[in-house]
Amino acid sequence: MTQTLHDANKSTAGPPLSARSRWAILGVVLAADVLDLLDSTITNIAAPTITRDLGGGPGLVQWLGASYALALGVLLVLGGRLGDRYGRRRLFLVGLAGFVAASLACGLAPGPAFLVVARLVQGAFGALLIPQGFGILGTSWPRDQIGKAFSLFGPVMGLSAVGGPILAGFLVDADIGGLGWRSMFLINLLLGGAALLAALRLLPRDTGDGTAPVDGPGSALIAGAMLGLLGGLIDGSQHGWTGRAPALLLLGLALFAGFCHRQRTAPAPLIRPSLLHNRGFTAGLLLGVVVFAAVAGLLYVISLYFQQGLGRSPAGTALGLIPLSAGIVVASIACYRLIHRFGRRLAVTGLLLVLAGCGCLAALVANSGTAVGGWALVPPLLLVGLGMGTCFGTVYDITIGDIEPAEAGSASGSLNAVQQLANAVGAAAVTTVYFKAVGGGTTHALLVSLAVVGAAVALCLCLVRLLPRRAPEDHGH
Repeated sequence: MTQTLHDANKSTAGPPLSARSRWAILGVVLAADVLDLLDSTITNIAAPTITRDLGGGPGLVQWLGASYALALGVLLVLGGRLGDRYGRRRLFLVGLAGFVAASLACGLAPGPAFLVVARLVQGAFGALLIPQGFGILGTSWPRDQIGKAFSLFGPVMGLSAVGGPILAGFLVDADIGGLGWRSMFLINLLLGGAALLAALRLLPRDTGDGTAPVDGPGSALIAGAMLGLLGGLIDGSQHGWTGRAPALLLLGLALFAGFCHRQRTAPAPLIRPSLLHNRGFTAGLLLGVVVFAAVAGLLYVISLYFQQGLGRSPAGTALGLIPLSAGIVVASIACYRLIHRFGRRLAVTGLLLVLAGCGCLAALVANSGTAVGGWALVPPLLLVGLGMGTCFGTVYDITIGDIEPAEAGSASGSLNAVQQLANAVGAAAVTTVYFKAVGGGTTHALLVSLAVVGAAVALCLCLVRLLPRRAPEDHGH
């Protein structure tokens, strides 16, 4: 979410709502966030099945992981600004309706290119939808009670993180009506349709602020830059580093240079220039890019290894990843209460746990190969999950530890957008390593991928000391 409570309360509050209405509005906002989380993870489980059905090979696997996160990350800040300008209710409804329509397109996709474009569109509408949540809650709930609403996000998102891949795996294996993997997108018509009807009925009306700045050119430049860079990376890994791939990379770099220039000269840039002069913030931004890219790629290749190396079904893969997901949930919730006591030391702990888990997993796979037992995988996956959850729950909260209150909204939006972009880059980069190494067998490919992820996490350990020592006192509220 890209808006803080401070930003949300800038809007003019309407008439007080009943407690029943407030809880119903919270349910609608939570439903939208659950839809987003489900659709950001389901292709991790279903990618091998989809490529067997539609073709597209490793390139489609990489784009399935990157396309949704790319569009969401590129347009997330813009979506928040559009909500400020045209009204959060309006943007929420447009985003949710578009998300459902794009889910239908994904479910009916006749080929790989169509599916990737539909995923991009789905992520774009998600970027209109998700940023409105905090703003809507901020104007619906009294300030002294808003903590009750926000306290539910962690558990609900945690359950979704565990349940989403399991649901996707079982839908694929169940092959309901012969739909196979398509059912995991088409189910959004039921879930999203119900949420849309509830939103039309329940969400409070707001007029927005017609003077709120919107940096369309900046968003277009970063979108083109990321498409060029990811397109070049994926194309080069599949077809070699001559011709189209270098051209796409150069185009991406040129557009990124244009984006940087735009941020220095635009009257209302996507990222406040003062934030980039803050050493703690820039270090946290860089650390976040590396760590979120590494773990996003790691999740993807572990899922691929389970299916291609261990021969598990999508449902079996989802069940095998429960220890990792459970570790993320437990650590994220625990760190919420520990962050003020331990500060950036928690980030160090999280990174060390990820390293330890990767090392244990590498040792186990190196010794047992594709004969490794399911129970033997539980401890290393749990370690990795605990490390991920510790990082997820602390890195960005600590990053904003010494920024000015007036910068909080821009900082929060920028960090959330960068996290999504890192997920896209990581899914493409680490799977590129995996597919390049898979000629030596799936075990070799996983070991090489684990080594790359371990190196990235070790680099992050060098950056932690540049972060602020503590999170701000009102983090999470």
